[in-house]
Amino acid sequence: MAVHLYFSMIPEALIASMLSPEEFGVYYATGTKKKSRGQAIFVEVDPSFRHEYFQVDEGIRRCVPHEDGSPKRSIYISVYRVLEHLDLKALQKLYLATSDGRVLGLDPKWECPADTLGLHLYKELVPVTPLVVSSLGPCAFHDLIGKNPSTLLTLPAVAFVELQLGELALDPEFGAVGNLPYSNIDHLRECLLDLKTKTVNSKMVDRANPATFPYRTIKGGFYVGNYEDLIWFPMPSQDELRANHYAWWRSANM
Repeated sequence: MAVHLYFSMIPEALIASMLSPEEFGVYYATGTKKKSRGQAIFVEVDPSFRHEYFQVDEGIRRCVPHEDGSPKRSIYISVYRVLEHLDLKALQKLYLATSDGRVLGLDPKWECPADTLGLHLYKELVPVTPLVVSSLGPCAFHDLIGKNPSTLLTLPAVAFVELQLGELALDPEFGAVGNLPYSNIDHLRECLLDLKTKTVNSKMVDRANPATFPYRTIKGGFYVGNYEDLIWFPMPSQDELRANHYAWWRSANM
């Protein structure tokens, strides 16, 4: 059986597995005796990837079938400082697994999407998990926190997702909340207004934000970057999800 390498974002880990991405998504999201049920976000890594920080060869050596012939589901190679030691060119598809094991794959693009009008909401995923509002588009936001930080705080690598703001993106004071599921909307409005009235381009909304979030709030897609590169994993439109990935879309909105 082939051995796959997966970079998990929730929690951060490098994992060897004999399961295909779809099988691994089901296993990783629906729970085992070691892990409770919940959404999973992971990226398949080129199996030829090696770095002196990781004992990849040893992890693969230990990834052997069970006595009954069933595949080995996971061997944890590392759970600390994984992203900063990954070669971004080794990253392949990103997968979103719902809590009941529906898996959606997103292809990578080595380009920046066009910026959209209005303000932005970003959820950082790895290595830290704050919720941040910004007047910057995704690529400029990555430059700010990764390449050219304006503060003493910087990250060697970061993974983040842009989330929907609805009417608040253009009118944070009076825009309708609609079906936005965020807690403490009044505080979110205040943070967005600060971007319009103060000389700041980004502001933290919640420094201890939970790792998971509703998939239906994703806008644009996911971003993984370091000092040199940025990969964009575009999220399909809601119309495309309903038409071509209905089972996943329904599960993600339950």
